[in-house]
Amino acid sequence: MKKQILFIIDEIELKYFEFNDLVTNFWFIKEFLKRDFDVSISTKNRLYIENKNACTLFFDAYLKDENIFYRKEEKTKRINDFDIVFFRPDPPVDVDYINACYVFDFVDREKTILINDPSSIKNFNEKFHINLFSDYVPQNIITGSKELIKNFVKQRNEAVIKPLNRCFGSGVYYLNREDKNLNSIISSATNDGKTSVMVQEYLPKAVYGDKRILIIGEKVYDECVIKLPGEDDFKFNTHSSKFFAPASLSAKERELALNVAEELNKQHLYLVGIDVIDEKITEINVTSPCYFIKEINSLYKTNFENKLIADLLCLIENHFSKNKIVCMHR
Repeated sequence: MKKQILFIIDEIELKYFEFNDLVTNFWFIKEFLKRDFDVSISTKNRLYIENKNACTLFFDAYLKDENIFYRKEEKTKRINDFDIVFFRPDPPVDVDYINACYVFDFVDREKTILINDPSSIKNFNEKFHINLFSDYVPQNIITGSKELIKNFVKQRNEAVIKPLNRCFGSGVYYLNREDKNLNSIISSATNDGKTSVMVQEYLPKAVYGDKRILIIGEKVYDECVIKLPGEDDFKFNTHSSKFFAPASLSAKERELALNVAEELNKQHLYLVGIDVIDEKITEINVTSPCYFIKEINSLYKTNFENKLIADLLCLIENHFSKNKIVCMHR
């Protein structure tokens, strides 16, 4: 019997589900449907517990004229009645996000594979935990203390301040010790010292963009992209083809990616995107990493989604064979 797949997607993705080929889930769902899998979609606010059973309201997806759609009839089912769940809501990782993760504490992982496992997601912060790989990260501090942050910036002249639970550059600011707005930026970012943030040393090569390295299981892909800074910003902030360039992996980047893949695979974090500047990890994306499939297909003249789904199917097959991932080749 063919596998039943559930995608937990972001609310905005459900609203713009069709024709949205900028979104990784669009390509994943389309390819699974083309391979005749049953695919359903839901959102984190449709997850619930009933009598200790993890359940979801959901919609059935279907393929028509090379595009994906969903039937508007809302259904309900136990999550363990699905064989595979892709948990991919976008940050912020707020209380609603964490509550959605809690639902999966009531899911039997022997019956259903979770990609990525929500219990692991809530225990792995995309900024905080880069420090597990300290040999490969820029100098940083994680704190809500305004004085500690100011001292960090003064010692290095330049830095970048980031919230710990958002995505797509939201709330990320460049800091300079000479900026007369430095105190105001730090106070705003830390909620006047009550909220911890990450402050990283500014890497001068950021002007050339950051590289997205892609991982499934323990496989690191040769295909990767440079995300270029916006025309009026120091960071990538516009999902447009002119802000992407093809890239290759250096020996050090492949080494760091393999180290990350090996460790995160143990934590059931199989879909991972690493952001790198000057061969240093700035973030490790595990919530809903974008694989930039449309852009990679254009830049490399390939069908990247076919390779990704083949490797995902291999990972899934081996999960149901006593959880041994034997066909993820490095």
